[in-house]
Amino acid sequence: MRNSRALAVSAAVAAVVGVAAPAAVAGNTPSNIVALPSVIARGGQMTVTVDGCPRGGTMTSEAFSPARLSPINGANGTSRGQATIDSNAGPGTYDILIHCSGRRLIRPNAFTVIGGVRGGLGGSSTTGATPADMAIGGGLVAAALIGGGVFWMRRRSEKRL
Repeated sequence: MRNSRALAVSAAVAAVVGVAAPAAVAGNTPSNIVALPSVIARGGQMTVTVDGCPRGGTMTSEAFSPARLSPINGANGTSRGQATIDSNAGPGTYDILIHCSGRRLIRPNAFTVIGGVRGGLGGSSTTGATPADMAIGGGLVAAALIGGGVFWMRRRSEKRL
C-alpha cells in the first residue's frame, strides 16, 4: 500500500515537472500568438497578444500594416497590439509574423478576413438579391397584406351578427 502511494506521488511530481519544464526553457521566446476576433471584416480592428515578449515588438501580416506590440503591465512577458484590417484585404485566412526580442515567430492561419457588407441599398444592389428574390419577397408581403385584410374584415362582420 505504501509503495503504491509513493509511486502515485512520484508520478504526479514527474507530470508537474514535465509540464513546467518547457515553460522554464522557453524564457523570453515569443509564443502563443492569439488574434481576437479570429474572424473579422475588412476595416475591422483586431487585438493580438503574444506571450514571451516582455519588451514589446512588432507584428505584420498581408492583411494589415505593421503594428507595434506593447508590454502589458502586470503580465509577465506578455505584449499586446492592435491592427486595423486593410479595406482592400481579400477574404481568406492570413498569417501573423511577430518580431520580438530579436526573434521571430509565425502563426499560420491566425485569423480569417470575411468580405464587407454593402449597406444603404436595402439588398437591391447588383451583388445582393436577384430579381427573382425580390419578386418572391414582394409576393410574400402582398399575400400577407391580403390575408391580414381578409381576416380583419371577417372579424368585423362576426361582431355585427
